[in-house]
Amino acid sequence: MKKLLLSAIVFTALASCKDDDNQMNNQDINYAKLPQEFPFSKLVTVNGVDVINGGFGSGAAAHPTRKGEFYVITDRGPNTDYLNGKKFPAPNFTPTIMHFKINAEGNIEVIKYIKLKNPSGQPITGLPNPAGMGSTGETAYDSSGNVLGTDNYGLDSESIVAAADGTFWVSDEYGPHIVHYNADGVELERISPIGVNTGPRKLPAVLAKRRANRGMEGLCITPDGKTLVGTIQSTMYVPTKALATNTTLTRIVTFDISTGQTKQYLYKQNGGASDSVCDITAISSTEFLVIERDGNYGSQGGTKKVYRINIAGASDVNGTDITAVDGMKINNKTLEQSTWDEITNAGIKPVSKILAVDLVAKLGYEHDKFEGIVYLGNNKLAVFNDDDFGILDDGNGNPKAKILPKTGKVDKGTMYVVDIQ
Repeated sequence: MKKLLLSAIVFTALASCKDDDNQMNNQDINYAKLPQEFPFSKLVTVNGVDVINGGFGSGAAAHPTRKGEFYVITDRGPNTDYLNGKKFPAPNFTPTIMHFKINAEGNIEVIKYIKLKNPSGQPITGLPNPAGMGSTGETAYDSSGNVLGTDNYGLDSESIVAAADGTFWVSDEYGPHIVHYNADGVELERISPIGVNTGPRKLPAVLAKRRANRGMEGLCITPDGKTLVGTIQSTMYVPTKALATNTTLTRIVTFDISTGQTKQYLYKQNGGASDSVCDITAISSTEFLVIERDGNYGSQGGTKKVYRINIAGASDVNGTDITAVDGMKINNKTLEQSTWDEITNAGIKPVSKILAVDLVAKLGYEHDKFEGIVYLGNNKLAVFNDDDFGILDDGNGNPKAKILPKTGKVDKGTMYVVDIQ
């Protein structure tokens, strides 16, 4: 009898917990206190300049089942331009995922941090990959200008997918790679362009011609959980930098998780300073929201827009040979060499796009690096920025504080929620 009573109590308690979880999952989340900055600590001080332990917002994803919970990811870590590469003031920095929620009070509450790790479970760095494994040709230096090494598993992470099975997919700007990590951040698989010496499953060879620091900036998953969709940030150098004259053309690539089959689509940027297609988030299996931006602050004429795009009527430009280093050609010219008229005359259609929201007009948005979005449903969008760890390059390869002109304060990762069309 005691056992039966105890079992009944346990069952009732478990059912109550489940009901509480369901209530939390189904209730409306209080976003009224946003925008809010993420919590930060100091990572390192270089020449009197504090480098914050930030960077969360290079990419973002919603928890697949728990409403009001999110993941944001850093890039490779704080860096400044120097000679033929980058200075890394914190060379042992590990690209990191932050899991957080909007709590009952409407405030950001960090749940945990997940450091990315190699297949052996050791933390990786953001240092460049060696030749043959995704190198961009960049050399890494420490703060004193001494050459650092490379990292076979290094990642310049830019976007994140939180899968229903608890694992993560992360895109980057080195390979460009799409890397699969388990729930603890341990690498399971690394998918790279043909010719890059990583795992057996591959992306089209042409993607290896991404520009340094302009790789696979965005990544999302279709609502059915079957297909990854990635965006290349800017026009690739196909066949070469000098010959890639269509500077408003960039690419979207899809990867079937089960079969490994890929497709590619063209995206037409607005042009001018607006040359960065950043994060992507799914509305349906064919409709998505993408960021298109420039590198200016909002109060200084910056462009920070989100477009609804649809791939349903677009042409697949994968071509018949995904091993071709210059990809599909028309009239013996690469797509990046071709004008939009030539592309249209060849019967190729880019993805369709319509404006969903202009953040500068709508919010007075100030951050330069608008890089993360999550579609919340009901025409609401969560918006995140990459704060560059609170530093900029002083022009000599040394860090200086990254100050927002509008506020006079150091830039910090911030979450907003905005209504879209």
